[in-house]
Amino acid sequence: MKQVYRSKTAFVMAWVWVAFVAFNVWDLIVRFNGKPSLVALAVLGALTALVYVVALRPATVFTEEGLVGRNPFRTTFLPWASVEDVTVSHAINVRHGEEQVLRLWTPMSSARERARAQRRGTVKQERGRGRGRFPTEPTLAKGEQAALEAFSGKTHADWVGEQIRDRAESARNRGEEATPARVSWSYDSIGMLVLALALVVAAIVVA
Repeated sequence: MKQVYRSKTAFVMAWVWVAFVAFNVWDLIVRFNGKPSLVALAVLGALTALVYVVALRPATVFTEEGLVGRNPFRTTFLPWASVEDVTVSHAINVRHGEEQVLRLWTPMSSARERARAQRRGTVKQERGRGRGRFPTEPTLAKGEQAALEAFSGKTHADWVGEQIRDRAESARNRGEEATPARVSWSYDSIGMLVLALALVVAAIVVA
């Protein structure tokens, strides 16, 4: 079963931008007034191409066979058994092969998000021990408290990193073979940037 992880904020804002552009393109076509409209259309098109490359395309995909990292200009497929280590800081870094590192574009964690997650985890742990704000809050059982402490204070990137480790370990336990990563260029992103450049040139010529 395929699972896709993205930056929710970037993904939502990108689609808001697409809706904004669609409305403005319709308005520019209806009220077309020559060169100014052509320049505005070119600028909107170029910005939309950039939004696609940096916000819509990037994703981290889990498949049955391995990890797929879709970055702006490249797609990397890494079999689960080939994952050697995973570290999470601002981004998720997956070590494989001969000291090679796959840096996943999404999800990422900012310093503010990490601090918020840690504060949230501390509050949950205190409530779980029966020291909540309200005395009527139930005290969690030992097993529930242990699970709460294990997962509290983690960002979305931390959680995805743990899932990658678990899948890699399961693949090695099944005796799956570690094979090299397969990397391919993102021709859709390259095409979008070429289109953006062409629109900018066209806008300059028309202006």
